[in-house]
Amino acid sequence: MREAVATTCPYCGVGCGVLARADATGTVSVEGDPAHASNFGRLCVKGAALGETTDLRGRLLHPQVREPDGTYRRVGWDEALDRVADGFRRTIDQHGPDAVAFYVSGQLLTEDYYVVNKLAKGYLGTANIDTNSRLCMSSAVAAHKRAFGEDLVPVCYEDLAQAELVVLVGSNTAWCHPVVFQRITRAKEAGAKLVVIDPRFTATCESADLHLPIKPGTDVWLFNGLLSFLFQHGVMDAGFVDAHTDGLNAALAVASAEAGDPAVVACICGVQLADLLAFYRLFARHERVVSLFSQGVNQSTSGTDKANSLINCHLLSGRIGKPGAGPFSITGQPNAMGGREVGGLANMLAAHMDLHDPVHRQIVQAFWSSPRIAAEPGLKAVALFDAVLEGRVKALWIMGTNPVVSLPDADRVRQALLACDLVVCSDIVECTDTSAHAHVRLPALGWGEKSGTVTSSERRISRQRPFLPAPGEARADWRIVCDVAKRLGFAEAFDYAGPHAIFVEHARLTAFRNHETANDGLPAAWRQLHLGGLAALDEPAYDALAPVQWPVRDDGSGTARLFEDGRYAHADGRARFVAACGRPPVHAPDREYPLVLNTGRVRDQWHTMTRTGKSPRLAGHLGEPFVDMHPHDALRSGVREGELARVVSNWGAMVARVRHGGGILTGNVFVPIHWNAQFASDARVGALVNPVVDPVSGQPEFKHTPVRVEPFPVRWYGFAFARRMLPVAGLSYWTLIRGEQFWRYEIAQREQPKDGGAWARTWLDAAGADAEWLEYEDADTGIYRAALLRDARLEACVFLSARPDLPSRRWLARLFGQAQLGDADRACLLAGEAPDADGDPGPVVCACFGVGRNTICAAIREKSLDTPAGVTAVLRAGGNCGSCIPELQRLIADAHAESEA
Repeated sequence: MREAVATTCPYCGVGCGVLARADATGTVSVEGDPAHASNFGRLCVKGAALGETTDLRGRLLHPQVREPDGTYRRVGWDEALDRVADGFRRTIDQHGPDAVAFYVSGQLLTEDYYVVNKLAKGYLGTANIDTNSRLCMSSAVAAHKRAFGEDLVPVCYEDLAQAELVVLVGSNTAWCHPVVFQRITRAKEAGAKLVVIDPRFTATCESADLHLPIKPGTDVWLFNGLLSFLFQHGVMDAGFVDAHTDGLNAALAVASAEAGDPAVVACICGVQLADLLAFYRLFARHERVVSLFSQGVNQSTSGTDKANSLINCHLLSGRIGKPGAGPFSITGQPNAMGGREVGGLANMLAAHMDLHDPVHRQIVQAFWSSPRIAAEPGLKAVALFDAVLEGRVKALWIMGTNPVVSLPDADRVRQALLACDLVVCSDIVECTDTSAHAHVRLPALGWGEKSGTVTSSERRISRQRPFLPAPGEARADWRIVCDVAKRLGFAEAFDYAGPHAIFVEHARLTAFRNHETANDGLPAAWRQLHLGGLAALDEPAYDALAPVQWPVRDDGSGTARLFEDGRYAHADGRARFVAACGRPPVHAPDREYPLVLNTGRVRDQWHTMTRTGKSPRLAGHLGEPFVDMHPHDALRSGVREGELARVVSNWGAMVARVRHGGGILTGNVFVPIHWNAQFASDARVGALVNPVVDPVSGQPEFKHTPVRVEPFPVRWYGFAFARRMLPVAGLSYWTLIRGEQFWRYEIAQREQPKDGGAWARTWLDAAGADAEWLEYEDADTGIYRAALLRDARLEACVFLSARPDLPSRRWLARLFGQAQLGDADRACLLAGEAPDADGDPGPVVCACFGVGRNTICAAIREKSLDTPAGVTAVLRAGGNCGSCIPELQRLIADAHAESEA
């Protein structure tokens, strides 16, 4: 095994440090980096399973171009790059620079982001470059700029340890940011209180001292009510407000008018008045309050106002710019913040400067010595794809993202790509829902192969370092962009030797004319984003760069917390209260679409599963798309738990398994965002989501789409295991799940085959002299089971039934690890059950250690375990990332309730 390489996890914005090792065969092992201040060696299960995701199965390894018949032809880099450059040049010559566009990703490194923004805004002259960060953090960005004058996150992770009260708003932190949640858990153990504000009762709520299940979209009323309550009760830092803020009277006038009476607020938000007042009093009584907010706030047509209404409460009470206090936007992607630093959004310039400001444009153009600079903000994500469909954008380059799955009204996005003259996709995956429509596919480097930096939620810059060789002909994104820029005639400006040169240029730009006045009389603009202390790094120092939080001082040291001096980034140095008005969502439920759809993540998957879908460990917890709904709504909709249902909106439809998770209010449903055409037959929830956006930030409304749920009738349900991938054409429903030595399929069919045995033999390819076929059929109950063996080794099996309550899958998975099956195993296969209770560990609860629910429940009963720590001591479950601890708590409570019954 080679020496460990210190790098950074490619998942959420926590920015955990990772030590990665690759042996001579390419097998990768990872562990947390104990020296990294973001995580001190801790990793969530997704980070711990990174080694399972670095294989080359499904990788795009060579440039490809699409032929007229729709097939793809492998080409050399020169032909592919010439085609991209020629297409962009021809489009600009005929239609102007705004006829081309880029849609990029928070998966890019800062250096990649920097060069593509430089090319678009400074050389092509268009601001039509946006990012999938628009979908997750742009409302927070807009709120920060309105309140602070710049996109600034004032707090750091260490503030969680010093907080007396932690407020989580619209964030299932236990699942989405488990390492941050471990910090919150330790703060609670030290005496801090935890309030969770979320319409759903999530895993995070299990640990809360108070859960406020507010109606979706009512956050502004909640926090306007808090602002009014704090003012009425004298919880105001008058000295701070007078010296460092403006706009209080206007914000208070709005808050008092619409939310001055807590009883009215409780009614609007749909919570108990006593619970509402309990939250307000907790906030009022504790000086050190950290309020973390995420997608539940941002992904809304009023997301910017929601964030500002929360920030207002911190400004009024002076709970900002001091240890243990402040509003904290926690980001969803590994480099959402790094992309924002270099102008990754369509309305921004590099180094936190603004496109609408002529002084800022002059500064950036002067630094770049560019022939032009984009003069107007570009098209934001949803509007960008509308422009593609309408023919106003004719050439589009998509980098590292999958908008046919992830954007709202996703079927319209697919139509836009079909209508576009030139679609270029840079990606690591050959076949995605998006790349299926590309004219040119460009193979990019993936995690473990590329070199550069990312910035975490707390402004901490960390290195991503390569520990694997570049596969095939894959290239770094920055290099691909530079190669096209050179073909467009901009060779001198894009002649970088490597990512070090790009990073240093980025650092120099953050310091360029970053002061109130310029000695040479040229324009200047003061920004808190300042990497001047890194602007002179040589290449060895860049390679060895330790994690550091910006602003970075001249001596290279970082800054943990902002605003401690009371200085904000508005021209007068003062923060702004923002008068935030509560607004109902644009589309309300009605008789046709009576339910409200909320979307989000599950614990062990990531985005559209192009990486996590490769990991058997991560498929164990929730392997199938589902619609979580209240039993009463299911009854009214005519669907039952475990059966399939169709979820329909005015924009699209999908099919998923009905689930009663126990945390859904009546009138609401929840569907995860992850599944795509590679892993499920019809589960892209983006196709349902309404495309309305926040008027300030342009962020789409992913948390409130009116839908209906209706039966998806099938004649039989089933599942299959096979050592090879099986054909899915003709199946009415299927989901693909990766196992250790097999592929698992959950399937259903509207029509029952006339001969189940013949159908199963054909599907599993049971022909051949060496094939041994075992089968059992009960025509009266509609049950059919069969297994294919070769040399007594299990090759495949299929279980079919007219009912969805099929046998457990976990014990069957174990049989694929055996070299041969004995008589007892064969009998169990046909009987459809494990040989004994110990043989079936049940559904995975702890993915880190592969511990199942049955195993945990048995240990709780037999050893009288009453705490998660007790379970960890016996089974290790919960002892790594901790994201399963809420589920362990529930299992313990259920077991004790059963024993007392």
